[in-house]
Amino acid sequence: MKGKADTSKKGEGRLKAAGGASKRKKDAAAAGKPKRPPSAFFVFMSEFRQQYNAENPNNKSVANVSKAAGEKWRAMSDEDKAPYVEKAEQKKKDYEKTKATFDNKVTLGSWCMFVQL
Repeated sequence: MKGKADTSKKGEGRLKAAGGASKRKKDAAAAGKPKRPPSAFFVFMSEFRQQYNAENPNNKSVANVSKAAGEKWRAMSDEDKAPYVEKAEQKKKDYEKTKATFDNKVTLGSWCMFVQL
């Protein structure tokens, strides 16, 4: 057909650019890099989500769960939040140990590559 530009190449370029960014994220995760630990609120949220879903099985909205969790978290006293803060601190300590081990492996691995040359 005359006069029509081939737009398939244009769309493919966009897909390639978008795919490259996600591939980098996957490569970092695939390399064994530890994930950051959750905050006290997210530790609370994981327990609250299970409880909320059990009480409201017909709820399909993530926003409703998040709003209810946020309201309950703000209403809680520091004493009520203490167990979640402790769990979050423990997860942070575990993360720091894991990250230190990971960083040592990465550093030693890159150093060994230079020695082999």
